[in-house]
Amino acid sequence: MVLFVTAEVVAGSAAWLGRGLSCVCAQRRESDPRPSFDLTPAQEECLQRLQLRIDVAYDSSIPEHREALRALWNAAFPDEELRDLISEQWKEMGWQGKDPSTDFRGGGFISLENLLYLARNFPKSFQDLLRKQEGDRSVWEYPFAVAGVNITFMLIQMLDLEAACFNFTVKPRTMVGATFLKFLSENESAFDLLYCITFKLMDHQWLAMRASYMDFNTVMKSTRRQLERELLLEDVTRLEDLPSYSLLSR
Repeated sequence: MVLFVTAEVVAGSAAWLGRGLSCVCAQRRESDPRPSFDLTPAQEECLQRLQLRIDVAYDSSIPEHREALRALWNAAFPDEELRDLISEQWKEMGWQGKDPSTDFRGGGFISLENLLYLARNFPKSFQDLLRKQEGDRSVWEYPFAVAGVNITFMLIQMLDLEAACFNFTVKPRTMVGATFLKFLSENESAFDLLYCITFKLMDHQWLAMRASYMDFNTVMKSTRRQLERELLLEDVTRLEDLPSYSLLSR
């Protein structure tokens, strides 16, 4: 059984996706030091492109956005025809209502791109996560699609990428953010790949903690801590070196 909740999007707040599912974001005090790291021209260019992606809201009036949404359905349920882009069928994927566009408000169009990247590059993991095919599952599971948007939002905050909202590039202010930019300058799809790793890691933590729906926040916090630790390991020179990368299956 999957429990769906009503979205409550709070602009500029860590709280998102309402009761039970909220994005886990580290809170920083005004007095905390804000270190910055110099960027190479290549890193700055890659960061600007990523921030531009993050700044794109899902817009159902744009044909490419509608096509991407339909492509996600086809990847998830290739043998079931989607009757309409606004349909009760979407609840089968873990959206909160019949119109997924309302759930993209928290993560933007990039959250749809992330889900599509997972479906196209790691189809077995995508299906395992969607259908909860691995491990001893809870009676009340997390909704797949809503959790996916939460992960996008969490990564944007963890990597300090919100500068897109202000139309300028901000240097990373954490070692995790600076480390990620090295990966991004070598792999344009680094954010999408990290998303896939994070989704599988979250599900792995979910099972290890024997979590249920109301534990989602706790699982996300644990996932973020583990991801930050792995990104700072000395022998990690690319995202494929992360220990949690091995959780993915094609």
